[in-house]
Amino acid sequence: MIDIKFLRENPETVKENIRKKFQDEKLPLVDEVIQLDAESRKAQKEADELRADRNRISKEIGALMGQGKREEAMAKKEQVAANAQKLVELEKKEEELQEKILKILMVIPNIIDPSVPIGRNDTENVEIQRYGEPVVPDFEIPYHTEIMESLDGIDLDSARKVAGNGFYYLMGDIARLHSAVITYARDFMIDRGFTYCVPPFMIRSNVVTGVMSFAEMDAMMYKIEGEDLYLIGTSEHSMIGKFIDTIIPEDQLPKTLTSYSPCFRKEKGAHGLEERGVYRIHQFEKQEMIVVCKPEDSKAWFDKLWQNTVDLFRSMEIPVRTLECCSGDLADLKVKSIDVEAWSPRQKKYFEVGSCSNLGDAQARRLKIRVSGENGKYFAHTLNNTVVAPPRMLIAFLENHLQKDGSVRIPEVLQPYMGGKKEIRKK
Repeated sequence: MIDIKFLRENPETVKENIRKKFQDEKLPLVDEVIQLDAESRKAQKEADELRADRNRISKEIGALMGQGKREEAMAKKEQVAANAQKLVELEKKEEELQEKILKILMVIPNIIDPSVPIGRNDTENVEIQRYGEPVVPDFEIPYHTEIMESLDGIDLDSARKVAGNGFYYLMGDIARLHSAVITYARDFMIDRGFTYCVPPFMIRSNVVTGVMSFAEMDAMMYKIEGEDLYLIGTSEHSMIGKFIDTIIPEDQLPKTLTSYSPCFRKEKGAHGLEERGVYRIHQFEKQEMIVVCKPEDSKAWFDKLWQNTVDLFRSMEIPVRTLECCSGDLADLKVKSIDVEAWSPRQKKYFEVGSCSNLGDAQARRLKIRVSGENGKYFAHTLNNTVVAPPRMLIAFLENHLQKDGSVRIPEVLQPYMGGKKEIRKK
């Protein structure tokens, strides 16, 4: 959420940022919120003056009563009563105006980093660097669910009967591989100094609106009927929510956490051919990383976070590339974002397996996550990044490690998590 003081003092900067995100329909909101803010501050000033008058007159009433001037004291009381009614009206007006202001501020996009490339959508994202050599083998690579089925590793038909489309049963060695990757990713992040956490898998509405935009919430979140609870779409939601309405001593920063959770997503809308199988689903598991830090440290942490994902995938011998998200592809709360994409030998292209985001103080401002430092209190910066999210990661894993005879090679780093297995073979 953008700072109202910054918007008030820099309206043209905010408007230009909206244009860079190709959201021109939001431009009138800037002038509207400035007008509402002026009205709110005027009402607040009048209310403060009435409160000051009330205190002054109350003292005068006490003095008059002490002097036996009852009639004058009663006249002052009538004045206090009249002012009290006006004060109630002003306070109600203040509350209504603040609600309108907050509603608008929640949809005005955050100021993007100057380094973000300008573009309308994900087709204009910019490749940064490739890691590892993409290889296309001299044999045909089947679709990922066909590989899994050949290894007795997935049952989609039973899942459809039980839960519908977008769900799956992972079986046998494929299920074990799924868990092995999650466990390896956990230990990988712990070795890099992150604190492991298993968070709540449901969160309240005030946390939901604190961590994402209304559009994201509508497209992603499952609501628990009859309760103020939502199933998380990623553990970032509850991990950042952990710090809601807190004041963190500056010397306790940064907070670096890595978390495991199941994730639940509506995934509204139709998807293409390559999103069949387990690419885009309603339920999956994920290892996440989040950082809460001082504003001046967030850029450095951003680079560390996406590098962790690159290093993890390279340790599993999967080629990846980094892609910078353009302005139009950034969610409204994000300052900057980099996607990590894995190589698909079957498709002969890269596809997204992780996303790293710097949200500046947007989430902290919504959730009131503050830092207490030498010069007073200020809002923290928050960042998040995917460590690994199987089963999508399994697509990259299976395609890059499939062998000509249909078996799947297990990289050395994962073998201890697979009971020493060096490959998965057809039974």
